[in-house]
Amino acid sequence: MTRKARATIVSLLTLIVYLLINSLFHALKPTAFVWYEEDEDEPSWTASSRSWLDRKSCRWLGVCGVAHFQTADAQFGQHSSARLSESKDTEPEPWRSFWFCGSSNRSKWDAEEWARREIPDYVFDYAPLVHLYSGELFWPGDIAEHLYHTTPMLNYTPVQAQWDHPTLEDLDDLNQWEGGRHVFLTSDDDVQTQPPWLEGEKNIPESDEKTKESWPDWDGRVDGEIPDDTELDRAKWFDLRHRKGEDTDKVSAQAHRLLKQELHKRYGGKKIQDPLQDTRTEEAGGRSDAPAILLLMDKGNGVVDAFWFFFYGFNLGNTVVNMRFGNHVGDWEHCLVRFYDGQPKVLFFSAHAAGEAYRYEAVEKIGQRPVIYSAEGSHAMYATTGVHEYILPWGLLHDVTDRGPLWDPLLNTHAYTYDFDNDALRASTFSPASPTEWFHFRGHWGDKFYRLSDSRQYRFAGQYHYVNGPLGPRFKHLNRRQVCQGPDRAPCVIKDWIEEDKRTPRWDSVGVGE
Repeated sequence: MTRKARATIVSLLTLIVYLLINSLFHALKPTAFVWYEEDEDEPSWTASSRSWLDRKSCRWLGVCGVAHFQTADAQFGQHSSARLSESKDTEPEPWRSFWFCGSSNRSKWDAEEWARREIPDYVFDYAPLVHLYSGELFWPGDIAEHLYHTTPMLNYTPVQAQWDHPTLEDLDDLNQWEGGRHVFLTSDDDVQTQPPWLEGEKNIPESDEKTKESWPDWDGRVDGEIPDDTELDRAKWFDLRHRKGEDTDKVSAQAHRLLKQELHKRYGGKKIQDPLQDTRTEEAGGRSDAPAILLLMDKGNGVVDAFWFFFYGFNLGNTVVNMRFGNHVGDWEHCLVRFYDGQPKVLFFSAHAAGEAYRYEAVEKIGQRPVIYSAEGSHAMYATTGVHEYILPWGLLHDVTDRGPLWDPLLNTHAYTYDFDNDALRASTFSPASPTEWFHFRGHWGDKFYRLSDSRQYRFAGQYHYVNGPLGPRFKHLNRRQVCQGPDRAPCVIKDWIEEDKRTPRWDSVGVGE
């Protein structure tokens, strides 16, 4: 028996065992094992099927919607260049103005208000760059355009007419419906027809002959010792809970005072009239029509977290045994750069509700700007090209990244500062007219997972073909004390080099700074 055949048999046996255990749990105690948000609707979801046999198979075998099963290759195809050209010529773009409808009273800002909204130069200097996947089907999206093509629904019931589109300026009004958490921005189109607005092909970063190359000899390891890499230094920024005797929940008074003094010195104590628009950094990649979102949080005592959020219209789930799972409309990904005293210390790359953290010195760069790789379909963020396995063993579930189009988010960014304690989002001096209301929407940026009766839906081994759309940036653990996205009580491993084994980290949150 060949090695490949043995691996196939082991993989299938693993799936069968998982299927049996999962099915037994769901059949005996369907409400006791709620592993996903979708599982909370299990009874009504199963009952939506018109087939008695399908309902019983779903409950006892965990195989739901057998008649709807289709291979991954049959669901989504390549783009039509003719259709793309036609959409560019004929489709109006009224959502463009949504981005500049925010209230900007900057002529009334004094130095203190300016300080609350200022984005330090170093945040732009170390802004990440993103290599998108070369064969991507669903490129970066514009949340303003996304609103234009969706209808708000409370679960499966519309709460606004299809023509009455919410905008970035009034999206939070949807919170009046059960607090917003069961409101879904539902696509007006059948997503499996791949409407152009969902594909986002027009948002592919523009190629530029001057695009810079990253390190030609980069090997994923730190070249020499990391500057100031001591236990004392790490204790200042690694885990904010461990900084004894410091008030970490408020903006650093000293930093705020110094910035205020600098602004008074620069402007003579007069009110600010015009924002500074330059990014003070050299362009490195292409511009996308899809804007990135920068969210800055000053966490006190020299620690500043810069969250870079990237939105995609559709998340194409990965495949297992040529069946696709985890599709959903709307997709938020992010990278966090943590600074201490103006120096980048660590980066976190989000991937499938988790992710990985690296020292700044370890990641690939173009100049001094870190490079991220966005995975095909799922848009999970990684530090290298190649195949990235997760959750299931033997590579049954994996992402793929490569050196596709290089996206420079700085060329189209809306920047904000955020005060977590007061839940106050402020348009920054960099983009003072950017609206803020969209941030406070508590609902889902996509469809509610389709009913079992829907021909697009099926479930196997507890995994749904289509799942709920995601919540927005406000719910991405912004007030995290460590850089990792998970609970602060869990260890947050930060790698000193790219291929460092997770099981043997040089140091993590345990014991640091205590």
